[in-house]
Amino acid sequence: MKDFENNAYFWQKVDTLYSSGDFKLLHKKGTAHDIYPSLTYPCDFGYVKALSNDSAPLEVFKATGGKKVDAIALCADVLTKQFEVKVMVGLNDEEIEGVLHFLNCTDYQKSVLIKRSKVIPSWGETE
Repeated sequence: MKDFENNAYFWQKVDTLYSSGDFKLLHKKGTAHDIYPSLTYPCDFGYVKALSNDSAPLEVFKATGGKKVDAIALCADVLTKQFEVKVMVGLNDEEIEGVLHFLNCTDYQKSVLIKRSKVIPSWGETE
């Protein structure tokens, strides 16, 4: 089995979740992190509020004019004892590298990247 199997239908659902609300900016590109002031945000960071009141907002790293989700990062955070998903919208490869560095620069949180693909594997089809 491959390390990671991608599914284009998954990305359609991610796009729907992202586009279902308005992006709210929390930190502009280049501003300092609240807890780690030596870290600066590599691009704009904010969230899209969930439609359901009991759901957490979707955290987003976004380039100017970005409209489509390019990748997601899955983060394991030992301080909060949670997994977190960060969505990347409209980022080029250099900006994605910057986000990965930002997310992996402490010993308390580590992240992996899942890039968008157009592949639809046989198991991805609805019966």
